[in-house]
Amino acid sequence: MQQSPAGRSFLDPAILARIGNLELIAKFVVEGFISGLHKSPYHGFSVEFSQYRQYMPGDDPKHIDWKAYARTDRYYIKQFEEETNLNCYLLLDASESMLHPIDEGQVDDPTIEESGTGQKLTKLRYASFLIASLAYFMAKQRDAVGFAYFDDTLRQYLPARSSTSHLHSILLTLETLQTAKSTRMGRPLHQIAERLTKRGLVLFVSDLYDEDQTEVVEGLEHLRYEGHEVIVFHVLAHQELAFADFEAGRRAEALIRFIDSENDAEIITTPQAIQESYLNNFNEFLDTYRLALRQSDIDYNMITTATPIDLALASYLAKRQGVL
Repeated sequence: MQQSPAGRSFLDPAILARIGNLELIAKFVVEGFISGLHKSPYHGFSVEFSQYRQYMPGDDPKHIDWKAYARTDRYYIKQFEEETNLNCYLLLDASESMLHPIDEGQVDDPTIEESGTGQKLTKLRYASFLIASLAYFMAKQRDAVGFAYFDDTLRQYLPARSSTSHLHSILLTLETLQTAKSTRMGRPLHQIAERLTKRGLVLFVSDLYDEDQTEVVEGLEHLRYEGHEVIVFHVLAHQELAFADFEAGRRAEALIRFIDSENDAEIITTPQAIQESYLNNFNEFLDTYRLALRQSDIDYNMITTATPIDLALASYLAKRQGVL
């Protein structure tokens, strides 16, 4: 993988955040990822998918490629286009909790310090990098790509297509999407499951914060029931996982204002007073999803906003090749 002079990967989200154009970011990520695959020891990862497969008993012999047989001494048949292309659907949670961390500026009260300030790379921006890169990569593989984003309501749905103009529509939608305060993802997931008439691969990117975890799992199970393969990318900020990264030099007893990004509820307290309770509740939240999704045969991948985008692309590629 390419490295910057400082030794950091060019696929580092913090570096990508300096690039304003999503299409440029997607192209940069995908071409870097493909270059890395060509230089890697990964066996079974093919960047350009073969138009042939081995002959199996029951296949029509007229489709055997005799030139391939002469080169390899093995029987291969030509695959039809519908055998190599896949319908892929990218789903994005666009609720306001995805805007963490947010640069909200300084607070008026000098005795209260604000958490989560000075950050430019939000979970939503990271998710947009991921969605854009996946869409670009899928289009490069001639897969049909669909896209939807929602909060408590399905805000926009673009059916799966494989044209370049459709890819541009997805990228433009990502650049202009609006967030909403509340989250209730179960209903939109059910609506999407009912719209997807052709089986394919569904990738859902979200922080999974919702009033009802059961409803979210049931919505994802609906997609599995309809025959889709489902991958969940659970995007979190490092601060959420570790309850850490408060600015250096703050007093241990400093008061901090914690604000719920979706309902504006707030508490003013010291981190030490709530850290243990927070981590217990947060780990229970993670375990609930891990267990429920594993039982439903849904791939669960927890990633942070510091995770290089190529790792998510590798997860998709492995799943894609397993589906075909």
